[in-house]
Formats: sequence, structure tokens, C-alpha cells
Amino acid sequence: MNDIKKELEKRILVIDGAMGTMIQRYRLTEEDYRGERFKDWKSDIKGNNDLLCLTQPKIIKEIHKQYLEAGADILETNTFNAQRVSLADYHMESLAYEINLAAAKIAREAVNEFLESPAAAGKKVAFVAGAIGPMNKTLSLSPDVNNPGFRAVGFDEVSDAYYEQVSGLVDGGVDVLLIETIFDTLNAKAAIFAIKKYFRDKNKPELPIMISGTITDASGRTLSGQTLEAFYTSVMHARPLSIGLNCALGAAQMRQHIEELSHIATCYTSAYPNAGLPNAMGEYDEQPEQTAHFLEDWAQEGFVNIVGGCCGTTPDHIAHIAEHVKKYQPRPLPILEEVF
Repeated sequence: MNDIKKELEKRILVIDGAMGTMIQRYRLTEEDYRGERFKDWKSDIKGNNDLLCLTQPKIIKEIHKQYLEAGADILETNTFNAQRVSLADYHMESLAYEINLAAAKIAREAVNEFLESPAAAGKKVAFVAGAIGPMNKTLSLSPDVNNPGFRAVGFDEVSDAYYEQVSGLVDGGVDVLLIETIFDTLNAKAAIFAIKKYFRDKNKPELPIMISGTITDASGRTLSGQTLEAFYTSVMHARPLSIGLNCALGAAQMRQHIEELSHIATCYTSAYPNAGLPNAMGEYDEQPEQTAHFLEDWAQEGFVNIVGGCCGTTPDHIAHIAEHVKKYQPRPLPILEEVF
């Protein structure tokens, strides 16, 4: 397995862009999502993008390769909602392990095929990150405004769901595990607990963990109310490879938070913003050159080690970002003073 830490010491790495944005370009129908295997499924399944790892694997691999050709060093698996709590919306809880296993294998195949192709142009390494999303139920917030103490899910159920997801991702061959788009840190803690328990149970060396939160408004807080520093403090016990921010905001709104994070983080930092803020139709208008300009500024200022794109970003955005940041040195890790 290639060592991502060694690459991070040398250069700023580029993570891929939005999977959902690219899937939308294919204009898939309900029948496309179902495929032959699920043609008689009892509920609608269009929109279950993670299921496409089973029913349309060629499309998912094609998207991965487009991002690799654009300059991505890290591919995220198509597993953002691929755990049994979220899959329950489609009555597909039993498919959680299978989807994660397939997704990791597809991304691994995309990397291997790309690196052996002329399109790699001498590039020797790329990494697969097992994407672990925030879940559609939260441990810190009540879904019932009339009952603040109510929780739709418990810690054990969340951690067990993540444990199963991690199992599929690791068996499929990912290089790192990415807990991303965190708006409730307690969910993230359940994911961290599941990852640590999995490797302890299997007596395997741990894979590196990347952690990426999301700031939901101008106050600089997560949805569950934490400041950026509080969020950072809450998850650093995991000893992550990187800590960062993604989603919710465009790069223009995210800058001050990335700067703050770069000053407090003792590990590598990551940032993959949306392509600006959505317009009235829910679409993203920020052009690749604009997004790249913002991220180049962060690279020039020494704020980041990993950059890329989230909602609304495409291979064009990633290509521009990769081109704009390649001339800058990565953010150096701070030298920690020993405490006696």
C-alpha cells in the first residue's frame, strides 16, 4: 500500500469533486437505478446514488476516472449514505456491506487502470478514501421540536452501522477512511469508535483517518452548535491524518475558517468547498477558474495540505484546482513543544 503520509510531506494533494453532481449529468431513470436485480423492488429507489455501485458500476468507475484524469490524488468511494440507518429509507439495510465492498473495489480498479494508462502521464500514486457520511439521523439533535429530549437513533445503533460500513470499505481495499460533512460531532465520535473497534477486533493495523466537518452558517458553528475549535478538540483523540472542512459553504465564505483551522491543527489540514453557494434553483454557478483562485490563495498562504471540491464541483473544477496549487508547498506540520 502506498504511504499517503509521504506524499503529504512532498506536496499539496488534490481530492476529487462531487459524485452527485456528476451522476446527475447521466439523467438516470428509476429503471437505471433498479437494474435487473432490483427491477421488482417494493419502493422507489431513484436517488439512492450509492446503489449505483451495484447496478451501474461502469458509470461510477467512469466518473472516478474523469477525476483522476483531471488531477485528483485521492478518490472518494461512492458510499456517502451507504450504511444501514440511511439505507433504511429505501428498505435496503441488508445491502450496506455489499455496497461498500463494491464501491471500494470500483475505486481501486479505477486507480489501478488509470495509473497503468497513458493518461497518468507519469503519475505513480493515487489513493482511495472510504467515504463515511454524516447519516440522516443525528445523535445530538431531536427531530421533534415539541420534544427536545427525543432521539431518533441511539449511539450503539449508529456505531454498529458505521462498523459494518467500515468493514466493507476495508475489505474492498481503501487506503484511508474519510469521515466527512460532519454537522453533529457525536455522530462522528460514533464513526471514530466504530473504526477503532473494527481494527481492534480484527487485530489489523489501523488505516489513517481523515476527518472533515461542515460549518453551516456565518456564525462559524456546526449544526449541533460547536465552534470550529470545539469541533477540532472533540475529535482529535482519534489522532487523524487530517482535519478539515467541506460542503455547506463556498470557498469565499470558508476562507476565515480554513485560516483558523490551519493555526490550531497539529495534523494535516484539508478543504474542499462547494462551487459557491447554490442559486435559487439549487444549482451551483461558480466557475472552475473562480474556485481554483480561492484555493490557490489558501495554498499560497500555507493554510492547506489537501484541497478539492464538494457540491457542484466537476472534473473541470478539480483540473483547475490541481493546476493552481501545484506550485505551492504544503502547509508544514507545527512543531509541538514537549510538556514536562
